[in-house]
Formats: sequence, C-alpha cells, structure tokens
Amino acid sequence: MNILDIVGNTPIVELKNIFNAANGVSLFAKAEYFNPSGSVKDRAAKAMILDGIKRGLLTKDKILLDSTSGNTGIAYAMFGTALGYQVQLLMPSNVSEERKKIIRAFGAKVIETDPLEGSDGAYRLAMELAEKEPNLYFFPNQYDNFENSRMHYETTGIELYNQCKPTHFVAGTGTSGTFMGVSKRLKEFDSSIQIVLMQPDSPFHGLEGMKHMETTIKPKIFDKSIADLSVEVKTEYAYSTARQLALKEGLFVGISSGANVYAAMELAKTLPSGSRVATILCDNGYRYLSQPLWRDI
Repeated sequence: MNILDIVGNTPIVELKNIFNAANGVSLFAKAEYFNPSGSVKDRAAKAMILDGIKRGLLTKDKILLDSTSGNTGIAYAMFGTALGYQVQLLMPSNVSEERKKIIRAFGAKVIETDPLEGSDGAYRLAMELAEKEPNLYFFPNQYDNFENSRMHYETTGIELYNQCKPTHFVAGTGTSGTFMGVSKRLKEFDSSIQIVLMQPDSPFHGLEGMKHMETTIKPKIFDKSIADLSVEVKTEYAYSTARQLALKEGLFVGISSGANVYAAMELAKTLPSGSRVATILCDNGYRYLSQPLWRDI
C-alpha cells in the first residue's frame, strides 16, 4: 500500500448542532479533508497523474506542471514525491502562506503569479509554459481534464449516495470536478435529486478555490445545465459558518467548506420534512491560519 491507496472512502457527518432540524430536514457533510493531503483534490490529482502515466504522457524525464489555488497543488506535490516525479506549480501570490509552504515541503517548486489576475492568470501562464516546452512538461490541466470529474463520478458520488441517500446536493465549483462528477452520479441513482450550484456572490471574493463562473475562464468540464438551482454566498457568511463549524461541530475546515455549509443550511430551511441535504467539506482549516478566517479570532 502507498499514499495513493488511501485516497477516498471519506466519512460523512450529520450536522446536528449548527443546524436546527426542527422542520424534519437532515443536513450531511462529507468530510473530504480526511484524504491524505487534507482535501477533496486528492481524488482528482490521483486520477490525472495515473492517467498521465498510463498514456505515457508523464515520464521520469518530464516535470508535472499545472496551475492551482493550493489544494490540487498540495496533492500533486505529495503524490509526485511519492512516485518520483518533479512537480512545478503556478499559483497566485496571495494564496495562503500555509499552502505554499506545504507544497515546498514536499519538494515541489512554486511559481507565484500576479494576485490581481487570480487563478486565471496562473492558468494562462501554465498554458503558455506547457505550449512553449511540451517535451519538458506534463500539463494535466485540471480545469479541462475530464479525469478530474470522472474520478468523482466513480468514487465520491457513489460513496455519498450510499452514506446518506440525499434528496438535495449542494456544492461550489473551482475546477468543477467535484460538483460535476458527484452531480452526474447522483442523478443516475435518482433523477429527482436536486442539484444546487453554490458560487461566490461577486468576481472579487474571498472564497479561495471557488470560481464566480460568469466572470472567469470556464473549465471545459463544467456544465451549468446539470444544476437545478444556483445560489450565491458572501465571503463573510462563509467565514462565520466555518468558525461555527469549529465551535459547534468540532469540524476545523476551510473557507469553501463554510460556504458550502452556509448554502446548504439556507436551502434546508425552505424544504419539506424528510428532505436530506448533502454537501462537501473540501479541506481542513490548518492551511488558512494566517488569513483573516482564523487570524482575527
């Protein structure tokens, strides 16, 4: 067994303290931060690396190159060092210091990009480098790589359905791999399951890893038509919910997890008795300790 073998099969938690289930609605959160690197992105990174190796695109003489806001980069770095591959990652300079330090701790190289250009700027530069030197780099391109969503279709969606049989699924999108893969699988299990897309409320937001799809480069794997409903969440609501998850549920999670749970709770308040709402806890809170989410408490 190696580090890749322990990806997946994460637990699910019923949120009984932060959410008042007096109306007979249950709220569940799948704790994806139980993956070995601490986030949901382990699943996609594993799938894209193994696919690259299988197709002969990732070889020992190539560098794995991609853009990241942090979590996929950490997973790339962890798996890369375990398998003996060099890893080089482009990320906006304003992502948390913890994320950059974790990546460097695994021996990967970090190239910081203009924070004003966000994840789109890092993505454009990664594309440019990969096109300029194709013999030097293996560029999995997590935003357009269907192995990303396929992995969630084949694992996360099945696990989630078996764990709580949801009537509603709520999740945000970065690459959209989790959202697309889980949603497609749930719809196949039961077409009546309602899919709810959570997004930041504006292009300028503090939900690290989440995209405001109307104003950003859209991943090729994203298809909004699968969503039955879309909701927007303000950064301050995501922060406060993440803090409440720690204080009331003992769940130390990051900003996107707070946004997902806030959206799920707001939805749950409107639903009939017997409804079962599920969402994703994307990563742990340790990689945000230097940011306002925890710095100001």
